[in-house]
Amino acid sequence: MEQLQFCAPCLFGSEGILADELKRMGASDVRAQNGRVLFCGEVSLLARANLRCRTAERIGLLLGQFRATSFDQLFEGVKALPWERFIGKTDRFPVKGWSLQSALHSIPDCQSIIKKAIVERLRRTHRVTWFEETGALYRVQFTILKDEVTLLIDTSGVGLHKRGYRQNAGGAPIKETLAAAIVDVTRARLSPIVSDPCCGSGTLLIEAALAAKRIAPGIGRRFVSMEWPLVSYEIWEEERRLAKEQERPDQQIDLYGSDIDTEVLQIARQNAHKAGVAAHVHWNAADLTTFKPQGERGIVLCNPPYGERLLDVREAQRIIRELGRVFVPDCGWQYAVISPDEKFEELFGRPAKKRRKLYNGMLRCQLYLFD
Repeated sequence: MEQLQFCAPCLFGSEGILADELKRMGASDVRAQNGRVLFCGEVSLLARANLRCRTAERIGLLLGQFRATSFDQLFEGVKALPWERFIGKTDRFPVKGWSLQSALHSIPDCQSIIKKAIVERLRRTHRVTWFEETGALYRVQFTILKDEVTLLIDTSGVGLHKRGYRQNAGGAPIKETLAAAIVDVTRARLSPIVSDPCCGSGTLLIEAALAAKRIAPGIGRRFVSMEWPLVSYEIWEEERRLAKEQERPDQQIDLYGSDIDTEVLQIARQNAHKAGVAAHVHWNAADLTTFKPQGERGIVLCNPPYGERLLDVREAQRIIRELGRVFVPDCGWQYAVISPDEKFEELFGRPAKKRRKLYNGMLRCQLYLFD
């Protein structure tokens, strides 16, 4: 079978996690780079990665990479790529992207040049003079970083963090892909009990349950590439079947979520129900000061509110001090807290056993791990 090249953007700090995910799916030539992972595979891997990836933001077909410091170089570089291999005579192909630390910094100009170059290429190969763009959607995405141009066609559509279970959320919910990365780093999927005393809309606990039960995060949603001739209906159905075979419906895991906000707890309950894991999660309206882990051993995952999210800095730091008090050391439990506060360990009251740099969007954070 023909090998295709792919590029999967991801949150900074989670590249290694995503690379391991893709290797387990059978991807070849996997290369982790800043904010993305490049890999190769057959067309079936396109469907598999969209259905199963927990930490990828989306899956893109990699059309090519080249250096450009002028619009002429950009035009010729884009025109040299095999767009006709994927885009048909009637298909839609809007262009969007970004540029950083590059000579070509005007996004509208870059969009226009790239669109013109694709049209010129398709005119020659399809032997048409006008593109009505009424057919299947092929979103062209470009990035220009330090004059290095990367061209992708998006295969996902709505971002992969949109699992479909979180129709409602609290004030500043953690992104599903970041929650999945935290679950992976802490190996929470292997823990018999997982608790979150600042659970908000429940994302960390829901992602832990999905991972433990091996439920593919994209199993219940659609993708833009399902309309493409490239990926047949049979391929999608087979990959869904294989993903369902991986599930472990009898896997036992107990999850405990508490929050002082009763309204957001109701949202968490609804989200867990939509995700199909409601039977495994116990919700409780409680203040952080009363937190005690349930059981003899397990793991606590926590994304406490902080100044940039919901609270003023003084209140956010008070919560960190409270976490240090209620997260009792050497009691059979592990604790994982993500925070952007550079004084976190000082406020918490003891040094972390391990740290892992992760980004919450563009906000640089540390995942602090304690025993």
